[in-house]
Amino acid sequence: MKKILGFLGLAALTLSLAACGNGDAAKKADANQLKSIQDAGVIKVATSADFAPFEFHTVSNGKDKIVGADVDLANEIAKDLGVKVEFMDMEFNAVLTALDQGKADVAISGISATKERKKSFDFSDNYFVPEQLVVVKKENVDKFKDLESLADKKIGAQKGSIQESVVTSQLPKAQLVALAKVPNLIVEVKQGSIDALVLESAVAKAYVAQNPDLAIASAPLKSSDDESYAIAMKKDSKELKAKINAVIKKLQDENKISEFVEKNSALAESQAKK
Repeated sequence: MKKILGFLGLAALTLSLAACGNGDAAKKADANQLKSIQDAGVIKVATSADFAPFEFHTVSNGKDKIVGADVDLANEIAKDLGVKVEFMDMEFNAVLTALDQGKADVAISGISATKERKKSFDFSDNYFVPEQLVVVKKENVDKFKDLESLADKKIGAQKGSIQESVVTSQLPKAQLVALAKVPNLIVEVKQGSIDALVLESAVAKAYVAQNPDLAIASAPLKSSDDESYAIAMKKDSKELKAKINAVIKKLQDENKISEFVEKNSALAESQAKK
């Protein structure tokens, strides 16, 4: 019996040491993430390319391409690291999951660095402060001039986005309708299946430009620091985070990020007119 107990104790100790070893290896992998990206020569970016002007699809010379302000930002980061970019397009509510599972190195997709998300991920400094707007059918724009007029209405938001919490916190009497893709929500508004849709200002304006039967309502929504966009990384990505923050600061000092947003807003609008 003592031999059996001794063996079980040894086995438990071995498993415990192995677990510790795996934990140490994971920490080491995180510490060497920047080096791993540079050694691979590519940074894998998880995104959801249905969020013009930040990330969206366009066709150039017969080829589908992901473009946008976030794409320009990712390209600047890659240039600074001396690597190429590989964009991984998926539904927005899967973007952080892909990062958590190690399928992506970073997530850049108009992501708000909320307190809850910061428990699981590292975030860069904020690079864009969005304004939240309400998109409705043009024929109904005069009906929604204040938040009270949206009470008891069906309000859309992208699943997993900060706009979900905007609806639940600022329009508590409304019925939230959350879908994975913004274009699907746009269709719902146009068909009258939902009464309104909450979107970030540049995104809202881009979709309204593409759809003349839509308009931006004057019902005012408040913005907060929690809604500002930042780049998500795995926990303990200190070296990578420092590099990314340096690029963001440089671009902000040169007013480049605002230029990226304006340029891609114009691109999305011109694409809609074709």
